[in-house]
Amino acid sequence: MTMTIKRIGILTGGGDAPGLNAVIRAVVLTASNRYGWEVMGLQRGFDGLLHDAEPIPLSRHNVRDLLARGGTILGAVNRGNPLIREVILPDGNVELEDVSDEVLRRIDQLGLDALIAAGGDGTMAIAHALVQKGARIVGVPKTIDNDLAQTDVTFGFDTAIVTATEALDKLQTTAESHHRVMVMEVMGRNSGWIALLTGVCGGADAILIPEIPFDIGVVCAHINALQDAGRRYSLIVVAEGAAPIGGAQEYYIQARGLMDARLGGIGYTVGNLIADCIGVDVRVTVLGHVQRGGQPTPRDRWLATRFGAASVQMVADGEWGKMAALHGTEMVSVPMEEAIQLKMVDPNGSMVQMARDLGIVFG
Repeated sequence: MTMTIKRIGILTGGGDAPGLNAVIRAVVLTASNRYGWEVMGLQRGFDGLLHDAEPIPLSRHNVRDLLARGGTILGAVNRGNPLIREVILPDGNVELEDVSDEVLRRIDQLGLDALIAAGGDGTMAIAHALVQKGARIVGVPKTIDNDLAQTDVTFGFDTAIVTATEALDKLQTTAESHHRVMVMEVMGRNSGWIALLTGVCGGADAILIPEIPFDIGVVCAHINALQDAGRRYSLIVVAEGAAPIGGAQEYYIQARGLMDARLGGIGYTVGNLIADCIGVDVRVTVLGHVQRGGQPTPRDRWLATRFGAASVQMVADGEWGKMAALHGTEMVSVPMEEAIQLKMVDPNGSMVQMARDLGIVFG
């Protein structure tokens, strides 16, 4: 029997990304204009459902100006996994419990007939587990890293590339003026999509990504060759998850309890190694969270709007446990358990080969 939909909820999980507000806007407008549904905005992701955060009624009027706004009006957290929540026992010890039933009760308490969850692999994994327990959830892929399998691209990625490329353009002029090597560290925990595209678009001489362990000697030899040819500066783009051959990724905060370790520091390590190796003047820039911020590009607004509208159609079709995805020019739905797999840069693929043909080294 077909279920009647009257009220749906939307939440944004994980880190923020440019375009999330455009997704929210598209969901509200499509649900309201096409189906006459009520939409509730759930604050602070699944964590908000666990802590009874007050939902925000969303209408055509209060989402009108969201298209160009960065961040998310609903808030987002990188914690709050209801499948493994820390509970402090009377003796002071900590125990991990599955409290996902509390989320299901809260969804029912709010009178939500369905839920749209916008997030990355962590959010999709939680949503998939809740669907297995009877929740009616569809997903919208969100990550600036562009590393979710089953979708050609994610919104926020284009904005991150524009931000990083503009930064590299600025570093190029000062590098040339002072005859320096500029190392720029960008986001990319397990995949090097941001580093690869930024490096190619910004004219980098070396790109270091997680998929290709690097040999710093190769990088130094390349810089020396450029100097011998008369070029007095070099640009190096490093993904935060890059690591040397036989080495490990670098963290500036180690994992504690349920808090994930935080990558960072490889840019400075690479800079120091280059300085020690060939004695040149090196400067390091860590781009950090500026890649997540600011207004989404027109392309990301378009993508986010398509994802939001598609997710509403998926709710109408009862496609629980599936995520909206872009295949070519068409929006499709794919199983969440497949979507949470990582999409990596192929070290032997055409994109890396093109970069090599341009004279870029990967260590």
